[in-house]
Amino acid sequence: MTPTGLTNSQVTERRHSGQGNDVKLATSRTYSDIIRYNVFNPVNIVLYAIGFGMLLVGDYRSAITTVGLVVFNATVGIIQEVRAKRKLDEIALLARAKVSVLRDGTEQQVDPADLVLGDLLVIRAGDQITVDGVVAGDGKIEVDESALTGESDLVPKTAGEEVLSGSFCVTGETLVEATRVGEDSFANKLTQNARQFKTEFTPLQREVNRILRVLLLIILFFSILAVLGLFVLDLPFSAWLQIMAVITGSVSAGLLVLITLNYSWGAVRIGQKGGLVQQLNAIESLSNVTVLCTDKTGTLTANKIQYQDVYPLTLEKAALEKLLADFAASASTTNKTSQAIIDKLGGQKRPITSEVPFSSARKWSAVAFAGGGVYVLGALEMLESHFAMPQAARQQVAGWSEQGLRVLVFAGNEHATTLYDAGDQPVLPPLTLLGVVSFSDELRPHLPETISAFTSNDIKLKVISGDNPQTVAALARQAGLPGDLKAVSGPDLARMSPGEFAQTAAEATVFGRITPQQKEALVTALRNQGEYV
Repeated sequence: MTPTGLTNSQVTERRHSGQGNDVKLATSRTYSDIIRYNVFNPVNIVLYAIGFGMLLVGDYRSAITTVGLVVFNATVGIIQEVRAKRKLDEIALLARAKVSVLRDGTEQQVDPADLVLGDLLVIRAGDQITVDGVVAGDGKIEVDESALTGESDLVPKTAGEEVLSGSFCVTGETLVEATRVGEDSFANKLTQNARQFKTEFTPLQREVNRILRVLLLIILFFSILAVLGLFVLDLPFSAWLQIMAVITGSVSAGLLVLITLNYSWGAVRIGQKGGLVQQLNAIESLSNVTVLCTDKTGTLTANKIQYQDVYPLTLEKAALEKLLADFAASASTTNKTSQAIIDKLGGQKRPITSEVPFSSARKWSAVAFAGGGVYVLGALEMLESHFAMPQAARQQVAGWSEQGLRVLVFAGNEHATTLYDAGDQPVLPPLTLLGVVSFSDELRPHLPETISAFTSNDIKLKVISGDNPQTVAALARQAGLPGDLKAVSGPDLARMSPGEFAQTAAEATVFGRITPQQKEALVTALRNQGEYV
């Protein structure tokens, strides 16, 4: 039966019932909010009071100068924050490109905001998936989820498997049924906090505001005394004017504007290097940073995987490498790992009867060759229950991990013929470990110099990644991170109490197998301990 998708009447009904992909992208404040804050912030309010006092005492030149400084101060802030708002409005995880959707049996191009729950999306190579869903067609696709999970490998998706909003289709074509839209989608939940414009005062601003509040109270106090003196003690009006002149001259308006000028100059210099300063006080924030959290993939590494070596157990090395190459070449879909094997070892494409593509949840892939034999390549922690592992192989895994190599295991059963049970769920037969395979990640150029610049300024670095913590720790050492790097995994963090979690966040340097939610929790824990992150 050929799928036809929803009818137009069903789309209208679901939209009216609140099942549309309606999301307000609150990337920043409105223009009116920006103007209101910059005109009436605490510093400018004090300057208004000073200017008004100068006006009362007849010092018109100083009053005009002070108000002029307020206008200049506000204008600089408004220009910078409006520029930041425009940039932030452009930076959203979900691009506003048209989406192909099947409705009334025909393919249509619609805006992502017009999607509703249950829509059938037509997904092709190059498309970004804008809502969460499941693969409904019989096609196969490979998606890039690195923006969501930090994992660089492409993830194959077949019928019934979930796809997440924010991921990209790299190869293949299929239909995807929308299961979560709007604010319920994964991408919108993940980026909700990141899209908000938050105002936080720097230490210098807090000190300046505190001093200004004290001075404002002093001005009010002496103003009251002056009024009492004028009417109760019958002081001459000239004496009151002299008192107000002294009070209003006690605050250096130029100093406040000088701070803004320095912020602005820093923002301009950063902008010339391609950076974006959301708020002017971010310039000072950079000088106060005590902890920098960074990812591995694409940050420490250049996101280029290369086949390194194989440690054979039951076969000769040449025979094992040929089997491994044929395994990679025979899969219907390839990812960066299998492509690295093919690039180095070649491989002959052989007919297969069954296949389990790689997924970030399973962390392994498998094929069943037509002539018999099931073979699987994946993460040790996900496969070690299926085979016996000699101590020598464990030592090899540990040794390669300490060198910063990415390590996978290759196992097989030459007599098995299937990879699925009666319920069509992936299932592995008993396996024999054939070998341990290593891959290398290329570090980004000039990385050691960059890290040295941070550490020389007493900024602590913490690497938070979705990869194996020991491998990440070794790469961090190669990159030049100093000291004895303590590594911890996401599953270990999940079992900790809040107190243990906070202590580990402070003491550890490398965090592996970390989820996006754990990344946010780590930053929060560090900030709660007084770190500037």
